[in-house]
Amino acid sequence: MLTETGRVVAVDADGVWVETIRRSTCGSCAAQKGCGHGLMNRLSDGHRSLIRALSGELDAVDCQVDDEVRISIPEEVILRGSLVVYMLPLLVMLAGAAAGSSLYPAAGDIAAALGAVLGFVAGFALVRLHAFRHRDDKNLQPTLVEVLHRRSLPVHPG
Repeated sequence: MLTETGRVVAVDADGVWVETIRRSTCGSCAAQKGCGHGLMNRLSDGHRSLIRALSGELDAVDCQVDDEVRISIPEEVILRGSLVVYMLPLLVMLAGAAAGSSLYPAAGDIAAALGAVLGFVAGFALVRLHAFRHRDDKNLQPTLVEVLHRRSLPVHPG
């Protein structure tokens, strides 16, 4: 399970919106200098992002705005998502290049390049279709794990 902490900024009936602060983990990685992800992390370190987390071990209605919560997502979801996002466009691009060169052998490299471009666009369209079809799948969404710190309520003299 991958976990992240954040602050609740809104509460829905079945989930909460959590503001997280991206922290770089590259300081403990062996490939610090040769990794593109490390460069992107350095550029966006401290960037705030909003994530919608569904009720999990904790019910969303038990949270309040400004509570600090921990959310989690299974590691296999990240792995499968990475495969879909990175490999699907690449494989469809290669198939398009092969189809273009075999269907129009007289055109040569131009047909292969055009097939590759069309395949790449089709691959991204398939990724978007996959994301659209699974947008409400509870097994693929971040979930609430625990409240780390409750917001303090002001005391009104009465």
